[in-house]
Amino acid sequence: MTNINAPAGGFAGPVKRSITIAGHATSISLEPMFWQALERAAVRRALPLSALVAQIDALRIAADDPPNLASALRSWILSEADNK
Repeated sequence: MTNINAPAGGFAGPVKRSITIAGHATSISLEPMFWQALERAAVRRALPLSALVAQIDALRIAADDPPNLASALRSWILSEADNK
């Protein structure tokens, strides 16, 4: 049997942040590790965090059955990690 470990820094609940997308402020609740992953992805792309979130939001809206924004962000982050 393989042992598993808690995430680095421990478990943490969602943190709410306000981000402006297309001129409109919206609140998004994500766990700190997801915020950190989004911030790293934005830096790699030389984008402000709000611009990256806006791009992901545009993809989300175009989906056949769009999830909420927080779910879309989490899914995108995990997909990014799988593609590395």
